[in-house]
Parts: sequence; structure tokens; C-alpha cells
Amino acid sequence: MPAHWQRSSYCAQGEACLNVAADAAGVKVAESSDPDGVILHTTPDAFASLTHALKTGGPSPYIEVAHTPDGLVRIGGVVTTTPEKWDAFVLGVRAGEFDHFGR
Repeated sequence: MPAHWQRSSYCAQGEACLNVAADAAGVKVAESSDPDGVILHTTPDAFASLTHALKTGGPSPYIEVAHTPDGLVRIGGVVTTTPEKWDAFVLGVRAGEFDHFGR
């Protein structure tokens, strides 16, 4: 069964944004405009720790978020996105749009 990808309602027009999906193996995070289709695979618990950190301003113990010198955002050392798409994702997290992916 293909994954049902969800993006933040705060994303700009179009489909290019950070997307989240769940399947039997766990939670996946991807940048929809990445031509290589790089996907961060993680557990529901690790994803929940990321969303909690984004809501409270603390660090995420399992999924690192790094801001690169060239202005991009790298999630879990795997997925790279723009600051605008990251900000839309964070707003969606803070609004509870992705709570159902974590435990």
C-alpha cells in the first residue's frame, strides 16, 4: 500500500513542501521537490520527540535539525529543505497537524 503523504496547511501554493507519512515500518519525512527522493525513515517515538522539541523550543534527542551555512535546513542528516518550507512545517507541527504520527 503506498504511503499517504501529508504536508502542513501552512505550505505555500503548490505541492513542494516537507511531507510526512506513516507505514508499518514507521514514520517517513521527505522534501517533495527533491529530485532524488531522499526520505528520512524514523520511529513514531523519535518523530514525537522532534515535534515536541519544535513545540517547546528544546532540542530533539533523536532527529537532528541543522541550519547549513548556505541557508538550508537539514533534517536527520538526510533531508534538506529551504527555510520557508521548514518554517511552514514547524507552524504545522505547532498547530498539531502531525501529532497523529508520533506516540
